[in-house]
Amino acid sequence: MLLLAQEFSHYAPIGILLVMAILFGVGNLALTHLLGPSRKGDVKGTVYESGMNPIGSTHRRINVRFYVVAMTFLVFDVEIVFLYPWATVFPSLSSESGLSPLFLFRMLFFILTSVIAFMYAWRKGVFRYD
Repeated sequence: MLLLAQEFSHYAPIGILLVMAILFGVGNLALTHLLGPSRKGDVKGTVYESGMNPIGSTHRRINVRFYVVAMTFLVFDVEIVFLYPWATVFPSLSSESGLSPLFLFRMLFFILTSVIAFMYAWRKGVFRYD
């Protein structure tokens, strides 16, 4: 049992942080509900759009290009998330192990496929807002 406790002792700070985050969220919600004003009415229940009265229906169609641009942003954002760990590990690889070229070619292939996908979207006119 002691050996098991020693193995999980490295996770104690993460567990404490997780418990603190959950308590903070639940505490804020509870205190807001208990201490905050609870006025109800027609004006309080209307839709709020940056201080202006809502104009038109909220059920209108949005061009698909906006979603495609958002997805393209997410793809490159995820690519950056994968590049950070690689960039920290790559310089520390020893030249004798022979892993350096393998790591480099894998990351170049990853970046190349992303660039090809971006060029394909560009040629298809995804980023034009005419």
